[in-house]
Amino acid sequence: MPRPRRIGGLFAVCSLLVVAGVDAQVLPQETVSLIGGRLTLGGEVTATVAPDDDGQFNTTDYDRSALQLLRFGVTASFRPVERLAFVTELRAEGDTGGGPWTALPFAAYVRVRPWKDRNFDIQAGRIPPVFGAAGRRIYATDNVLIGYPLAWQYLTVLRTDAVPANAEELIRARDTGAARWYSVGSPSYAAGVPLATAFRYDTGVEVRIGGEQQRLSWASALTAGTISSPGARSENGGPQFSTRLATRPVTGMIVGVSFADGQFFSDDVATSTYRTPYAAADPYAMPAAATTDGRYHQTSWGVDAEYSIGHFLARAELVTARWRLPIVGPESIREPLTSAGLAVEGRYRVWPGITLGARIDRLGFGKIDSVYGRQAWDAPVTRFEGGVAWAATRNLIVRSSVQYDTRTRGGVRSATLPALQATLWF
Repeated sequence: MPRPRRIGGLFAVCSLLVVAGVDAQVLPQETVSLIGGRLTLGGEVTATVAPDDDGQFNTTDYDRSALQLLRFGVTASFRPVERLAFVTELRAEGDTGGGPWTALPFAAYVRVRPWKDRNFDIQAGRIPPVFGAAGRRIYATDNVLIGYPLAWQYLTVLRTDAVPANAEELIRARDTGAARWYSVGSPSYAAGVPLATAFRYDTGVEVRIGGEQQRLSWASALTAGTISSPGARSENGGPQFSTRLATRPVTGMIVGVSFADGQFFSDDVATSTYRTPYAAADPYAMPAAATTDGRYHQTSWGVDAEYSIGHFLARAELVTARWRLPIVGPESIREPLTSAGLAVEGRYRVWPGITLGARIDRLGFGKIDSVYGRQAWDAPVTRFEGGVAWAATRNLIVRSSVQYDTRTRGGVRSATLPALQATLWF
């Protein structure tokens, strides 16, 4: 018998289909414009249902599955004068498989364009990411596939608030599931972070020159956290500098290069105590053998490309990351930890309203020395996903996909996950 929560998720998807069918002639065909065009409103409702992901291949940094997502979003843009705009997006997200809900301002920033005839603007607040391309394509209306690239979603064993005392402790974390425990820093069990997150915006200031259709564009930002752990969550010393340069060498092609660097680990990790796995409270803790003497950063590089011709569109993105861990004892990991994620995808519109898509994805990790030999510090992951998107009406998109994930370590090393998604937008 199907689980009640799975039935609930399927009911949510079917409800969107019914609502869209009933209101096809009522829903607005584009964003709502009020006050003479100074205020525009838009919204999105997305429901996704899939079997339980026991291997947690699709778990996000909100501790829910990207394949069991229920999301409500409203976007508002208010332009009191010609070159000033206030942009806000409010989101409420839950899990069609069961789990906690979150409601927060996903984006909230002011955008200023000082010169009317120049493509130059400044944004301040909770702003969209500058780094890479996939982080700005998180909206269901821009994707054929339901899943996300591994570099932007898959949780590694690294945490911002706790670190392993040695290489052996880090390597053992590969088999502990979604929640990891380390002997230095926070005593709680918690999940790690991705190379870059597609589910959170950071707080800061951004400068952008050039538009989407111009031959050359550039953007830079100073934000509170890193691309894998935005400042409101990481509570580190920050800030982070990120930048992206994009060019359009020929019609239909975009190539971008990105860089980001910021402090990754929480400030209090350096002064944390060492605990054995059996320590029940602070009286059993011992002071760390050494403390850090500097800033320990996450440094990332990215390359992204897109090419479209006719009904075909191809995308590829490479994200690399390098972390320096705090020195907390004589056996601390001294060499940097490295990782790289590569995703290649394509889509083809085979019929009006019908689009096929596929993506192949690989997330790899550098090797470190330990008593187990020289091994990867986390388990490499490979993902293949294929699917179809159907624009049922102008306001409704229905997707179906099948995802296959595999990794070299862990209790669940492979999974085949079908998924169904409906997105209603206005």
